[in-house]
Amino acid sequence: MSYLYYPYIGWKQQCTIVPLVFPPQHQNRHPGFEYPMIPRPLSDNPYYKGSGKLKDKVAIISGGDSGIGRAVAIAFAKEGADLVIPYLDEHRDAEETKQMITKLGRECVMLPIDLRIEENCKTVVDTAIKTFGKLNIQVNNHGVQFHKRSILEITREQLMNTFQTNIISFFDMTKAALPHLCAGSTIINTTSDTAFSGMANMVDYTATKGAIVSFTRSLSLQLAEKGIRVNAVAPGPTWTPLIPSAFTAEEVTTFATDVPLRRPGQPFELAPTYVLLASDDSSYISGQVYFVNGGTIVT
Repeated sequence: MSYLYYPYIGWKQQCTIVPLVFPPQHQNRHPGFEYPMIPRPLSDNPYYKGSGKLKDKVAIISGGDSGIGRAVAIAFAKEGADLVIPYLDEHRDAEETKQMITKLGRECVMLPIDLRIEENCKTVVDTAIKTFGKLNIQVNNHGVQFHKRSILEITREQLMNTFQTNIISFFDMTKAALPHLCAGSTIINTTSDTAFSGMANMVDYTATKGAIVSFTRSLSLQLAEKGIRVNAVAPGPTWTPLIPSAFTAEEVTTFATDVPLRRPGQPFELAPTYVLLASDDSSYISGQVYFVNGGTIVT
């Protein structure tokens, strides 16, 4: 088996090693659990040192219990933010994330809740305001994906679930958060590079990710006069719980071997881009999509 050394994790001591090709594995649930994955995704770069870029700010990170959301939560905490993390029902993953955040000296409220229900989105924001008295950063990050070889296999139930989870809830979370955001606040949406390239076996998923791109651009224009910036991050293939829950066991063994860097991304490699877009370092950036995708050229 081929292995990859992550220099940003271990160049000062012993290198962290993860396989370039993962062993076959599959989870019969969506969106998937992180704790049984082999190997576990890398959410934290221990050599990433915060510098107060988000000191005493409050962020909501949906789906922050695992995957990219967990990595973003850790990086935000290192930069001084307190967090509210709504998630569906991945309680063991959520508890692990909370422990990581509290060890960094920041407060973290984990909220098991279904964001497909509009009133629940308001509950999340109300929890942030009640707990911390303010809201500065909204990260819409949660999502699901289902692989179907033909559009004829996509049921109405799956279609509605994918859209309700991946884009309609983004609208609802933003509508709930907006009355509490002021000039200097930021909204960050997680889309995907498949929104631009397409993917034959995820027609409904890629359609929602394309909608997120348009949502981001239009909302950024609408909120510019309020001084609220809106951007998106478009990950390429990343080793998160979505993969073993959406891919077959055999497909997992070749996951992301076709990108230029010949490997999937690890969640910690996405997190600094979210920090950039959440902080004042990006004070002149809005309406943009940032690709973190292993070298794939997107036009």
